[in-house]
Amino acid sequence: MPFKVTILGSNSAIPAYGRHHTAQYLQIKNKRFLIDCGEGTQNQLKRYKLSAQKLNAIFISHLHGDHYLGLVGLLSSMHLQGRTASLHLYGPLGLREIITLHFKYSDTTLRYKVNFYPYEPNKEEQIYEDKNITVSTIPLEHRIECSGFLFKEKEHPVRINKDKLPEDFSLENIGRLKKGEDIFDRTGKLMFKNSDLTVPAHSRRSYAYCSDTKYLPHLKEQLKGVDLLYHEATFLDENELRASNTFHATAGQAAQLAKDSKAGKLLLGHFSARYKDLAPFEIEARKLFEESYLATEGTTFEIPLE
Repeated sequence: MPFKVTILGSNSAIPAYGRHHTAQYLQIKNKRFLIDCGEGTQNQLKRYKLSAQKLNAIFISHLHGDHYLGLVGLLSSMHLQGRTASLHLYGPLGLREIITLHFKYSDTTLRYKVNFYPYEPNKEEQIYEDKNITVSTIPLEHRIECSGFLFKEKEHPVRINKDKLPEDFSLENIGRLKKGEDIFDRTGKLMFKNSDLTVPAHSRRSYAYCSDTKYLPHLKEQLKGVDLLYHEATFLDENELRASNTFHATAGQAAQLAKDSKAGKLLLGHFSARYKDLAPFEIEARKLFEESYLATEGTTFEIPLE
């Protein structure tokens, strides 16, 4: 049951030193999601052999170009390649107008349906749910309205201990065990305690994506215990004032938030084009939070089942 994210783009503002605009490909079990879609995302998907046609939903954090300018092209390509399955799209309200205008003047009618769901960037709310996960917004503070996204698994069912199951144990009773129920006979007599035939459920896994934002210490409450945290780190700490003035964060600030929220691992990304060598970002972050890593393009980070 995979839960993994592949980095497609990690640079801010403009592409530089072979780094592309922000985009990430997230797979949770059999569902696939795209988080932001900067320029060049289509090529990055092909480069890393990831299928756009299998995408179930796309989440756009805000309307600065380095986070969505690849979207119209991607939607068009999926149309030209014969996609018919509907696609869910989550973004700020203005995104619908942008897409509609592009397709109006290119006389494009997609062969598949795009279900658009605007969200309120300034409010924490659940915007997506399926049988396995929920997705909630993370209100951020940037030069324009911006939101992050928190992907959380639902509770896993208990696991059946096959070594302890009696012979000819019915599928009906196995279903009861998965629901956490004890097994009784027709007279109401207890036959098997659930705990005797099962092992504890796997822990719920979670991934938080914090796009462009100032350092916001209060986010530690919403992010508490997250397994994997991606947080923008546009600048090094020596440029903390510039980071604040441009509504961005530093590597050290991202590490402090990861530490305060007791995250499992931290991914650093959205690097300024002023930096060719990214090693100092990881060094700086690890002074505060050892499990800090660069969101290097092409790298896949997986959250294992525990």
